[in-house]
Amino acid sequence: MSGLLHRPDEVRRWIAERRSADGLGVRRVPFDRMEGWRFHPDTGNLAHVSGRFFSVEGLRIRHGATEREWSRPVIVQPESGILGMLVRRDRAGEPEFLMQVKMEPGNFGLVQLSPTVQATPSNYTRVHAGRGVRHIEHFLPPRSGRVLTDALQSEQGAWFDRKSNRNIVVEAPDGVVAAPGDDHRWIPLHTLKALLREPDLVNMDSRSVLACLPLHETAERASDAGESFGASLARSLRPSDAGAPHTIGELLTRLNDVRADRWAEVRRIALGQVDGWHREADEVRHGAGRHFRIIAVTAHASGREVRRWDQPLLAPVGVGVSAFLVRRVEGVLHVLVGAHWEPGLAAGAELGPTVQCDTGDFAGLSREQRPPFLDAVLTAPEKRVRYDVVQSEEGGRFHHARSRYMIVEADAPTAAEAEADPRFSWATPGQLIGLCQSSGPVSVQARTLLACLHTLW
Repeated sequence: MSGLLHRPDEVRRWIAERRSADGLGVRRVPFDRMEGWRFHPDTGNLAHVSGRFFSVEGLRIRHGATEREWSRPVIVQPESGILGMLVRRDRAGEPEFLMQVKMEPGNFGLVQLSPTVQATPSNYTRVHAGRGVRHIEHFLPPRSGRVLTDALQSEQGAWFDRKSNRNIVVEAPDGVVAAPGDDHRWIPLHTLKALLREPDLVNMDSRSVLACLPLHETAERASDAGESFGASLARSLRPSDAGAPHTIGELLTRLNDVRADRWAEVRRIALGQVDGWHREADEVRHGAGRHFRIIAVTAHASGREVRRWDQPLLAPVGVGVSAFLVRRVEGVLHVLVGAHWEPGLAAGAELGPTVQCDTGDFAGLSREQRPPFLDAVLTAPEKRVRYDVVQSEEGGRFHHARSRYMIVEADAPTAAEAEADPRFSWATPGQLIGLCQSSGPVSVQARTLLACLHTLW
C-alpha cells in the first residue's frame, strides 16, 4: 500500500488491516490483578509504582454562591502530552496530514485515527522501557519544519484535574517521511472531513488539533457560492471580528463574568476521602450508579511501544450530548457558545458548546431543571439538524466514552432566548479558531464541534 490514501474506503480498509495485524485485545480485570498499579494504603489513591503516567485521586468542591459541597474521583496527570500533526500540501495546494492508526484500550472499536504523534513525556522518554515514539523528533527542538500552530489546550474538566496537551502542527520539510511505515499514512483534508461524518473513526485528539488550524484560506473558494449554509460557514472562518456580534475581547469579558459569578473552592483530596463513592474488587463507583466508574483493564497490541500493559480507565455512564446551536446573519454563520464550569478546569469555566451534558443525569427532570437549550437541540426538526454523529472521547484514559455531537440551526424564538442569557454568546467559528491558536479558553468539546463544522462546506 502506498503512503497516501485518497478515499474514505481506503482509510477504513487500512484501519481494518491494522486492527487484524496487531493482535489487539482488552479485558477487564480486578484491581489486584493489575501489574504495576496499587492503591496507596493510607490515601487510597490509585497510582503506578513508578510515580509516572497518571493517578486516580479525589477532588472536593465547594460552590461559592450556594456553598454546596461535594467530592468525586478525578484523574491526575501533571504531564502535558504532545498531540502533533505533520502537514504538507499537494500540487493543488490542499493540505495532507500524516495520520496514525493507534490502538487505545478505551477506544470504541479499539483502533482510531490519531495525530502523527500522540504521546506523553512518560511515553517518549520511554519510562515504560518500550520502543521509541515514531516522528517525535519533528515536534521537539531542534525542529526542521515550520510550526504552523502550537497551543496548550485543556481536556475534560469533569474527569481530569487541570489536564492539558500541546496541540502542534508542523509543516513537513521537503522529502521527509517518504516511507511513513505501517501505522502512518498521508490523508488529504477532504478525506478527513468525510471521515468526521462517521462515528468513532477520527479520535478526539485529532479533532482537537484540526480545530486549531487556520483553514480560512482553504475556505475562500467556498465563500463565494451564494447564500448556502456552506458559503455562510466559509465566510465565518475568516480570522477577524468582522460580522461578529461581539469582539474577541468582549467574548473573554463575558466569560470572565461567568467565572467570577460561578467561583468555587476546589482542592485535591485522597481518593479514600471521597464521599458517596464505593471501592469494590473491580471498580470504584458512585453510590447511585451515576456519572462514571473507575475500572481496571489488561491490554495487548503488537504495534504499540509496549506490547502488553495494565491500567485503570474511567468509564462514563451513558452517552453525552455536545451541541452547537447556529444561525446565519447577513451571510455569516454564528455559533452559540456557553460558558461551562467544570471543577478540573484551571480557570473554572471555558467557552464550550451550547449544550454539554450527560443526558442520563437529567432524565426525569422538569424543563426548568434541564440544561438550557437541551430540548431545543434534541427536538429540532430534521431539516435544521446539520450534523448528528456519535464520536468517541479520548481512549487512553476513558473506556468507551462517547458523545452525540450535533450542529443545529436555531429557530427564531430560541435565538431570541439566547440573546437574554449572559452565560451564552454568539460568536463566529473564525473567532473560536483564533482563540484556539493562542492557547485560548475553548473547551475540548467545542474544539470537536469546530472540527465537525469543517465537514459542512
